Amino acid sequence: MQKQASQGSTAGSVSDAAPEDDATGGSIRFPPRGQPVITGINRTGLFALYMKEVRRFLKVQTQTIWAPAVTTLLFLVIFTVALGRGGREVLGVPFASFVAPGLIVMGMMQNAFANSSFSLLSGKIQGTIIDLLMPPLSPGELMSGIVLAAVTRAIAVGCAVALAMVLWPDVSLAIEHGWAIIWFGLMGSAMLALLGLGTSIWAEKFDHNAAITNFIIAPLSLLSGTFYVLDNLAPTFQAVSRANPFFYVISGFRYGFLGESDIGSASDVMMAAIGIGVFNMLIAVAVYFVLRSGWKLKS
Repeated sequence: MQKQASQGSTAGSVSDAAPEDDATGGSIRFPPRGQPVITGINRTGLFALYMKEVRRFLKVQTQTIWAPAVTTLLFLVIFTVALGRGGREVLGVPFASFVAPGLIVMGMMQNAFANSSFSLLSGKIQGTIIDLLMPPLSPGELMSGIVLAAVTRAIAVGCAVALAMVLWPDVSLAIEHGWAIIWFGLMGSAMLALLGLGTSIWAEKFDHNAAITNFIIAPLSLLSGTFYVLDNLAPTFQAVSRANPFFYVISGFRYGFLGESDIGSASDVMMAAIGIGVFNMLIAVAVYFVLRSGWKLKS
């Protein structure tokens, strides 16, 4: 009896390890534990995450889209009244037309950062970060969904700001180079969305996020040639401004409307466009590896 029981136990253990038979007589092989079943891109999950992030800022669109448009329009009104009197021209156009493109893309970048920097940070503080980490999404898919939603908000803010500025006298948004508007607008928004996601991973409370916004993002945005050309600066400060990636985004975006830029010639603008693309790729790789490591997310 003991021998039969031993044989039965052995047979049972072998049977548990063997694949099961399906209705057609074939065997069903299950993947090892921990091995993902979804192959390729989880499009359903990526779209669900994207829509979740988009609906989050659309539910409070008065604050996330229209309020930035009003704030940016106030910048235009103040600087136009203060500096644009007497028919002052910059780069051959009225001052209002010069400053308007820079304000549009500045609003886009700041709101892209605000959107992505809130995503993971709010989950960590509220204890709901597991809702983003548990679904079958790879680090690349998680990063893509958050960044794409932030870029979507940036585009919405840019359109709202442009609509508000068209109503202001002496502002012309005639398009000279459409590719520059699209490229620099998207690259600037993606750059700040990636930086915002990195900040969201690093920050442990909203004060950390506010510190990055107030002491890094805002100064780089305002001191990037939005309200002036580099020729008005001393050589030392010109060199500092040219080391600021925000300068190339704002000046390149302005080039798309005015056909002129303090970056330089058309070939210089093209080189700046390539440089911004490479810079974004480097940031994306860095953020991806940090996100994949689970640093400050899974501990």
